[in-house]
Amino acid sequence: MNTEFLQQLGLSLHNAGTFTGLQSTTSGENILSYSPVNGALIGAVTQTTREEYEQVIQTAQAAFKIWREVPAPKRGEIVRQYGDLLRQYKDPLGRLVSYEMGKSLQEGWGEVQEMIDICDFAVGQSRQLYGLTMHSERPHHRMYEQWHPLGIVGIISAFNFPVAVWSWNAMIALVCGDVCVWKPSEKAPLCGVACQLLFQKVLQANHLPEGIVSLINGDYRVGEWMTHDTRIPLISATGSTRMGKVVGQAVAARLGRSLLELGGNNAIIITPSADLNIVLTGALFGAVGTAGQRCTSTRRLIIHESIYDTVKEKLARAYGQLRIGNPLEESNHVGPLIDQHAVQQYLNALQEIKREGGRMVVEGGVLEGPGYESGCYVKPCVAEARPDMAIVQNETFAPILYLLKYKDIDEAIAIQNGVPQGLSSAIMTNDLREAEKFLSVAGSDCGIANVNIGTSGAEIGGAFGGEKETGGGRESGSDAWKAYMRRQTNTINYSKTVPLAQGIRFDL
Repeated sequence: MNTEFLQQLGLSLHNAGTFTGLQSTTSGENILSYSPVNGALIGAVTQTTREEYEQVIQTAQAAFKIWREVPAPKRGEIVRQYGDLLRQYKDPLGRLVSYEMGKSLQEGWGEVQEMIDICDFAVGQSRQLYGLTMHSERPHHRMYEQWHPLGIVGIISAFNFPVAVWSWNAMIALVCGDVCVWKPSEKAPLCGVACQLLFQKVLQANHLPEGIVSLINGDYRVGEWMTHDTRIPLISATGSTRMGKVVGQAVAARLGRSLLELGGNNAIIITPSADLNIVLTGALFGAVGTAGQRCTSTRRLIIHESIYDTVKEKLARAYGQLRIGNPLEESNHVGPLIDQHAVQQYLNALQEIKREGGRMVVEGGVLEGPGYESGCYVKPCVAEARPDMAIVQNETFAPILYLLKYKDIDEAIAIQNGVPQGLSSAIMTNDLREAEKFLSVAGSDCGIANVNIGTSGAEIGGAFGGEKETGGGRESGSDAWKAYMRRQTNTINYSKTVPLAQGIRFDL
């Protein structure tokens, strides 16, 4: 396979290195990155040592003292320059995302575009870090609230969005005046190195400290250093609910802040009035996009009994038209799972579906033969199931879709809400009452609720995140910037006396 895009990003084949600030690590302990596309070794990065980690944090602390003094609109200018650089490197970086992670090339390019979009969003945000003024009950007093940066923001990202999730956090944190230390997934480390190399170009061109943006590579041990480190006031972590509970407990134990984006078990309710053409497009992309490895992937279709058989038949025909193969070939819809462990989890789920009495509508399995040598390509599958099945209650990070039947809208919403996760949800309907009920306080309990679009494909203008076991975090959009800052209330007395609040007297 032509890997010229690696060289365009400054990555040397089989020896990419990893970077803490601007320094390459020297641990000698390698993390190998294999492409799920063809099983080839792409490159190796070195595990960050404890000593190097300490150096990174100290460098970041020093950089913060400089960066926080830079006016917010000037910080936005640095982010703008990074966005422009991403525009130049959108093609090679998108190809690297596709090759290292396995998502389709369209999605790889789309992920880099999402980075560009969040840069644009953050630039505007840099002039909108508004405070609040209020009237004091004491005469000749003025009160207001202002926001200050936290310091170091630790970012732990997952393999399925190896560059976008970092940018959601980092670009907003940077305009807020924070500095960032990033631990990318050890399953897609080269994407992180490429983003770091590109940001270094901007820092160097503007004569700014290297520690404003740093990258450390490693396994769970590096993550543990970060989550227990009191010098990092905020940890933003994306991953499984199991991982999030560990991170959340560790950060809470030191009274730090955590921003958690965890698992999803997302559903689309399909009503009798739904436009089935919209249903098929939304459900299909939601279920098989990124080979079902999105936190917003559609896992469940909750279908009204009157149209259940029709939807099932149309869906089965649509699945038969899917093209599975090399994701860098634009004609293919579905690429591989990330690795053999993910394949085994997929196979375990298929066994559990049958054990619990589910019935396969579209059979699954691992693909073999030419083009599938990596062993990571699987068939997207569809199963009829019941809402109370254990496998339906849990998230399997694979292209498995469950069909569930309902009688009325109240039952449909109850099924939708009847899982531990609460990230994304959708309803397909042309009935205004059903749509409004779904969006009401008695409707979806998820952080994202859509009408006539699928569960996947959120825009950066809206706050992204979920409830319940999804973690409660919000990234991008709206006032999510407040998560990366600390609020301070100020009172100024410009009188010649010191009156106390609540009318308290303290005379000497």
